[in-house]
Amino acid sequence: MNELKTYLEEHKDTHLDQLKDLLSIPSVSTDPERRDDVRRAAQWVKEAMEAAGLTARIDDTPGHPIVYGERLNAGADAPTILIYGHYDVQPPDPLELWDSGPFEPTIRDGKIVARGAADDKGQFLTHIKALEAHMAVRGELPVNVKVLIEGEEEIGSKNLAPYLEAHKEALASDVVVISDTHMFAPGVPSITYGLRGLTYFELEIEGPDHDLHSGLYGGGVANPINVLCDVIARLKDDSGRIQIEGFYDDVRDLTDEERAAWATLPFDEEGFRAEAGSEQLTGEAGFTTLERLWARPTLDCNGVVGGFTGEGAKTVLPSVARAKFSCRLVPDQDPRDIEDKVEAHLARIIPDSVRFKLTRMHGGQPVIVSTESDAIQAAGRALTEAFGGETVMIRGGGSIPVVADFKRILGVDSVLMGFGLPDDRLHSPNEKFDLAQYFGGILAAALFLDEIAPSA
Repeated sequence: MNELKTYLEEHKDTHLDQLKDLLSIPSVSTDPERRDDVRRAAQWVKEAMEAAGLTARIDDTPGHPIVYGERLNAGADAPTILIYGHYDVQPPDPLELWDSGPFEPTIRDGKIVARGAADDKGQFLTHIKALEAHMAVRGELPVNVKVLIEGEEEIGSKNLAPYLEAHKEALASDVVVISDTHMFAPGVPSITYGLRGLTYFELEIEGPDHDLHSGLYGGGVANPINVLCDVIARLKDDSGRIQIEGFYDDVRDLTDEERAAWATLPFDEEGFRAEAGSEQLTGEAGFTTLERLWARPTLDCNGVVGGFTGEGAKTVLPSVARAKFSCRLVPDQDPRDIEDKVEAHLARIIPDSVRFKLTRMHGGQPVIVSTESDAIQAAGRALTEAFGGETVMIRGGGSIPVVADFKRILGVDSVLMGFGLPDDRLHSPNEKFDLAQYFGGILAAALFLDEIAPSA
């Protein structure tokens, strides 16, 4: 083990330079003009896998390519680990809010700043560098390894589930390892054992068949904006409870043990409020902030458009108003069931004076796994050794739909051992990844392979 640590220490500069190279590729999956850059990133990942001693290939999909690599020399008695990540990134806009170019990786105050630094290029690269270290020091891996890095996570991974179905036998494994989450805080290594799911809607309210003069028609014709605002307001009550009939029917309650464990976490509520830039924290009555974030479902309006929004005044009664809203879901809620309940509820409360259309846009299943599995316990030991603190078990408020896909299609659970931090500014200007987290993540990923091996 000391040789492995020595190797990683001696190669820090190289590993940082390689991360810079990867981050300099603008692999924005949603931008058609970046299609060649996305493929260039896929080629970079393939070559990195090969340099780590894996057999690798690029598999085309109807969208962006998937990079797959493997090394299966550890024998039938050794477990098979499937490592997942994504090389695509979010658009960098607004560019003027970056302190340096989003694809010009810059080191500031011990952090590397660039789009994709923590989400997810820096995080998945920790595993490839860990594999490379094992091969360089020992000439072989202690477990069988498969690596799948996709290029469409930021646009919904629509081609990943069909890929998993088509390659089900080839991808057979004992556990999936994903580093696309974060630690609870610096010095508090964490494993995420639960994620909220998601369902996303667009609601269109249509009134008159064309815009009308508000003086000539206002008060006699339904205003779609007024109706839309009233509908959105009525989806929750003053205590923060969602008013959709049957919405909470399948919500799994927190256990006393979970509540007690979360209460011991070093959560800085005032710091959280300040980071959010909010005057005060709010949410569903009867729950702490962490409980609301991790274990309670939500309904939030994400955008509203309609009528005149330009400079000056225009006394218009608009013909159409639209809103986008989403629900974060918790175990054991099902997105399709919630979608049906939302649509039925809207049909009951929207007045006959307007027409409405609800578009179901996308979603993902909530996930929860046992914290007692051998793989999670192995990951906990690796994280503790790499980062020094006792590993804690947390949930996440976001969604990673592929976790449910791995369970549904391949029949395996995932270990979410993230190395990011809550302030990494994912999807925002000046996204960053602390170098201590990057190097610590490589060590943790390397230690995990030993911890889960039969001889560990």
